[in-house]
Amino acid sequence: MIHRFASVDSTMRIAAELPIGDVVVADEQTAGQGRHGHSWYSAPGLGLYCSIVLEATPLLTLALGLAAAEAIAVPCDLRWPNDVMIGDRKVAGVLVQLVDRKAVAGIGINLNHTGFPPELEATSLRLVTGQETHADDLLDPLLAAVQTYTSLPADDILRLFTRASSYASGRRVTVDLPEGRVFGTTRGLTPEGYLIVRKDDGSDTLILAGGVRAARA
Repeated sequence: MIHRFASVDSTMRIAAELPIGDVVVADEQTAGQGRHGHSWYSAPGLGLYCSIVLEATPLLTLALGLAAAEAIAVPCDLRWPNDVMIGDRKVAGVLVQLVDRKAVAGIGINLNHTGFPPELEATSLRLVTGQETHADDLLDPLLAAVQTYTSLPADDILRLFTRASSYASGRRVTVDLPEGRVFGTTRGLTPEGYLIVRKDDGSDTLILAGGVRAARA
């Protein structure tokens, strides 16, 4: 069942109370959630803001990134683990939270924004294509892609994500971790979907979570 709202604080909060298979869609979020306590810029009527209640499966965040990129239907890059990029700017993001043995997956896609706060390195489909996109026109392709990618075996998700992401291997990056910033080059993904980074001192470190960014020249 799809639950539609004109305005909510967060689709994630509402979806957490719903059964697997339900979807929450809002025209606006007043307190949209991003990773690591960040907010998701959810300007009214300008994006697709939804949360989907799913079974908790391995590599779910990676599968949802693939699904969002397919639904967008514009060439995208996937920045591990949860950002969909066009060029060096974010067009969509994924957030997965486990609630009562189910996964609540928030997906936000920037559709018709003509600008963003200066601190956000973001873009929208309108800024890229010059055309407006109605959220309802993207919802069905997104839900179909989510069903497809979340049903794949883990090995296939890893293979497809690695192919779609310039960040998975051979990318010079910085990673912000609680203990400090790491500089290095990505060396692929583990079977669990974690990112391997070879640091500048030649040692490998496993990134379980963290803000991965392309290193500036």
